[in-house]
Amino acid sequence: MDSAPLAAFRTALIAERDALVALHQSSADSRKVVELDQTTVGRLSRIDAMQGQAMAQAAARTRQLRGVAIAAALRRIEAGDFGWCEGCGEAINPKRLEIDPTFTHCVDCADGAKGG
Repeated sequence: MDSAPLAAFRTALIAERDALVALHQSSADSRKVVELDQTTVGRLSRIDAMQGQAMAQAAARTRQLRGVAIAAALRRIEAGDFGWCEGCGEAINPKRLEIDPTFTHCVDCADGAKGG
């Protein structure tokens, strides 16, 4: 892959990683433990708070998984392996990488067409 598109993918991945880190930090309060003291909060409010906490924790797990995929893509860029299918070894279509630069397989391997 040419250096210009590679640099663009690297820049986009770093920007997304930084945005994920900022979002994770800004949502820290919503993941905190919910107080179970009924004298300060009613039962329904506590249930709402617990549901909000569970959703915030699930979103944090999703961000963490995305962060792992981004870190792996950045390592592939540094190693010179970015843009090559891990299934068949052929180049991944750049349009596919524009959709998601963390993709590791070409369309055929992702669909199982090549058995990769």
